[in-house]
Amino acid sequence: MVIELKNLEKVYKGENSPAVHAVNNVTLHIPSNQIFGIIGKSGAGKSTLVRLISLLEKPDSGEIWYDGSRVDNLDSKQLIARRRRLGMIFQNFNLFSSRTAEQNIAYPLEISGTPKAEIKKRTAELLELVGLSDRANSPISKLSGGQKQRIAIARALANNPDILFCDEATSALDPQTTHQILNLIREIQQRMNLTVVMITHQMEVVRDVCSQVAVIHEGRVVEQGSVEDIFIRPKTAVTKDFLLRISDSQEEENGFVRWSRDGGQYELHFIGDKTDSTTLSQLAKKFNLDFNVRAGGIQSIQGKKVGKMLVDFIGESSEIEKAIDYLRKNGVEVEKNGSNT
Repeated sequence: MVIELKNLEKVYKGENSPAVHAVNNVTLHIPSNQIFGIIGKSGAGKSTLVRLISLLEKPDSGEIWYDGSRVDNLDSKQLIARRRRLGMIFQNFNLFSSRTAEQNIAYPLEISGTPKAEIKKRTAELLELVGLSDRANSPISKLSGGQKQRIAIARALANNPDILFCDEATSALDPQTTHQILNLIREIQQRMNLTVVMITHQMEVVRDVCSQVAVIHEGRVVEQGSVEDIFIRPKTAVTKDFLLRISDSQEEENGFVRWSRDGGQYELHFIGDKTDSTTLSQLAKKFNLDFNVRAGGIQSIQGKKVGKMLVDFIGESSEIEKAIDYLRKNGVEVEKNGSNT
């Protein structure tokens, strides 16, 4: 399911406060059968944007298209029918505490008039899909955070949606559970050929599960592209700030180790087979300069190895320039003081 957003606008007008331009002229292409990330800080407009895309609110102007059909102008009956083919996962799970796990999954099927026998079969399938077949009759209060989110995922899939929206779906979970839930969403996306829209403020979530990403700031899309490009060649200060927010402990867990807090004037990125190359060794032989490695490591982005290294080059500026040119010609990305070199 391809999603097209064309010049979306949404303004909230307060009686005693200034108007908030939550979504400001957003045009976006979300490809079919991928996990697409929308990342932004608190107040950036990403939650409002997802409410518009998922038809929970109408835009003040602009258009929303699903697979070539406009959907923001549907009448009430058509809108209800279209919403039933959308799945939503939320940060706080939004489960009914008065219902068991199985009954929570059954709820959207009940309100759509599905026969009881079919509901029983479908809930059993979904419980197995999320790995909780033995928890069908468990009260929600007896489930862990990760189990609650698995039930929420199963409920979101009950009506066989063609689009799945995840609004900060892992923000309330610990790192290990987050990793498990992201793996589950990725497996479900591949199995069901879903278009998944992942809304988050966590850059590590984008790195681990998304194929493409849009960065939202003050209601606008300030940058978009493949996850690999965004991580290796960020263009805006907003995106670079997100990358800096990945904590040292998370970086170390993903193979990045910093053994010096000083220096690191240049950031080098080695992509794919370049992570196994002897480029730096050759660099030292070819040019009259020294280099000091401050940090380094290799992580996986979309299944591709990406090495990152922080270094200082010591020598004449002309030699450093030649060395940087050599690195670039040999497929190594070089960044200095926040600007691409």
